[in-house]
Amino acid sequence: MTPFTRLDGTAAPLMDKGKPMSNVDTDMIIPKQFLKTTERTGLAKGLFYELKTRPDGSEDPNFVLNRPQYAKASILIAGENFGCGSSREHAPWALADQGITCIIAPSFADIFHNNCYKNGILPVRLPAEVCEKLVAEAGGPNHVFSVDLQAQTVTTPSGEVHRFDIDPGRKSNLIAGLDEIGASLTAASEIDRFEDQRRLSTPWLERAR
Repeated sequence: MTPFTRLDGTAAPLMDKGKPMSNVDTDMIIPKQFLKTTERTGLAKGLFYELKTRPDGSEDPNFVLNRPQYAKASILIAGENFGCGSSREHAPWALADQGITCIIAPSFADIFHNNCYKNGILPVRLPAEVCEKLVAEAGGPNHVFSVDLQAQTVTTPSGEVHRFDIDPGRKSNLIAGLDEIGASLTAASEIDRFEDQRRLSTPWLERAR
């Protein structure tokens, strides 16, 4: 994975009736017809397909990611319970393929939250009232926010700073660009040493394999 240290990027406000959109489920993030592939690339075309596409298949210019100023957004701001629904890992794959590497919301569904870390996406939890302010500011003339993982802060275009919490282990892995397998492989020499010692101390287990 690409190491995540500091992100200065356009923030797209995902809104519904003027408020951060809540209960965005994984089927909304990427509908089932796009789940036939196991490749992580090319999925951006299905991202928010039913929101960004009209019934005739044309783009809806009112959807936030279809607007020119948000087309290259790397930060998404939403409401409560983002990523609920089925556990499809295609959801973070599609977001990453679009270029979204940070999602800010008051809460996330657990499986989606875990899958984000496995795919180099930083999920930031901030209070609902703060997310409402961020959505309003992202909808203004300046859309560039700064997310500093080392300092654990989100800085808005107006200069407001909001601190977020993150598990230290997950923080270290994101900064190093490691998923769970990559993190395990950093201890490869210790694993090999353990295997060598086990073979010497319990040789009968080797014969049974």
